[in-house]
Amino acid sequence: MRATLSLSGPAAAPSQALKRWLGGATLALALLGGGYALMAQVAGERGIAPTAASADIEVKGISVDVTADSAEEARAKGWREAQRKAWAKINGPQLSDGQLDGLVSAIVIERERLGPKRYIATLGVVFDRQRASGYLGGAQQAARSAPLLLIPVEVSGGAYTTFEQRNAWQRAWAEFNPGSSRINYVRPSGAGGDSLLINFGQTARHSRVWWRSTLDQYGASDALMAFARLDHQFPGGPVSGTFTARYGPDSRPLESFTLKAAGPDELPAMLAKAVERMDAIFTAALASGKLKPDPTLRLGGTGEIDPAIARLIEIGRAARARSAADAAAAAGVAPVIAAQPVTGIEPGEVAVRSIVVQFATPDAGAFDGALGAVRGTAGVRGVGVTSTAIGGTSVMSVSFAGSLEELAAALEARGFAVRRGANALAISR
Repeated sequence: MRATLSLSGPAAAPSQALKRWLGGATLALALLGGGYALMAQVAGERGIAPTAASADIEVKGISVDVTADSAEEARAKGWREAQRKAWAKINGPQLSDGQLDGLVSAIVIERERLGPKRYIATLGVVFDRQRASGYLGGAQQAARSAPLLLIPVEVSGGAYTTFEQRNAWQRAWAEFNPGSSRINYVRPSGAGGDSLLINFGQTARHSRVWWRSTLDQYGASDALMAFARLDHQFPGGPVSGTFTARYGPDSRPLESFTLKAAGPDELPAMLAKAVERMDAIFTAALASGKLKPDPTLRLGGTGEIDPAIARLIEIGRAARARSAADAAAAAGVAPVIAAQPVTGIEPGEVAVRSIVVQFATPDAGAFDGALGAVRGTAGVRGVGVTSTAIGGTSVMSVSFAGSLEELAAALEARGFAVRRGANALAISR
C-alpha cells in the first residue's frame, strides 16, 4: 500500500504564491528589456550635424600648381589663381584680383603640398553670396525650391542604413554646402529621435497621413531620397558605388549613375562627388517641374478636399452663375438660378484657434485613422503632430474654427470618446 500526498488546500498556497511572484518578476524584466531596447534605438553617437550650412557660394576642387621666390609667396599666388579659376567656373564676369578679394569670404584647403618655392594644392573657394550675386545674376539668383526633406540611404553588405548608425554617405551629405544650390534641403542630423522617424522603412511607406506627420516635424513639404549602394571587391580594395536619386512619398526614381574608388582612402572623395551629381539631378528635376510638392500630401488620407481649395471651388461656381445670369439678362431671358452658397468668406467668420488633442495610438493603423478622422472633421483647418508614440499616446495640434466644446462635440459625432481639459482634449475609440 502506497501513501499519496495531496497538495490541495492550504498546503498549495506557497506554490501558487511562488508562481505569481515569478510571473510578476518575468513581466517586470520584459518591460524593462522593452524600455532598454527603445532607448537603444535613440541612444549613442548617431548624429552628424551639417557642417556646411552657409548660404554663400562654394566652389570645390580647384587645382593649382605655382612657383615663386618663397613658399609664402607661392601659397599667396596659388590662392589668387584659385580665386580666378573658381570665379570663371561659376561664369562670373571679368574682375580684377582686388575686386575678387572683396568677394571671397574663405579659402578651403582640401589638399596641399608645400615646397621651398612651389605650391601644389586642391582648394575650395567660398564667395559671399550677398556681394557676389550682383555680378552673377541668372541661375545664382533663381528661385529656390520648397523645403524638401533629404533621406540618405546607404546600402552596404546587405544592410540599409540611414541614421541608425553613422556612415560615410550620411557624412558626405552633412559636409555638402547647399549655398549655391536651388534645392532648399532640410537635412536632419540623425540625433535624438531622427533614427526612429526617418529610416529605410520610411522610404517604402505610402501612407500620406504618416508622411504628412513626418514632414510636419521638419517643416518640409516633400521628400528627396538619395540611395548609395557600395560594393567592396575585397577588404582594402576598390569600391564601386551605384547612386540613385528618388523623390516623393512614392519614391519615384529620377536618375542613377555609378562611380568607382580605388580604395577606402578615396571613398570620401567619391561620395563627395556623388553628392554634387545628386544635387545636379535634383536641380534639373526642379527646372523640369518634377519636384512640385505632391498634392495628395495635403489631403491627409481622408479623401476630403482641403477647406481652402473647397472655398475657391465655391467662389468659382458662384462667379460662373453670375456670368450666366448677366448673359441671360443681356439676351432678355429671365433665368432660374439656383442658390450657390459661398462659405467661409463672411465678415462674421469664427476665429481659428489651436487646440491640443491627445489620441491613443496602439499601432500605425490607429495613428493613421485618428489623424485622418480629425482632419476630416468639420471646422478643422489644419493638423500638426507634435509627438508620435506608437503603442502609447500621441499628441497633435488642431487648428479649429470654433470653441473647445464645439470640437469635442464634432469628434464625438465621429465616434470618439472625448475627455475635456484646459484647452486640450483626449480622444480614443
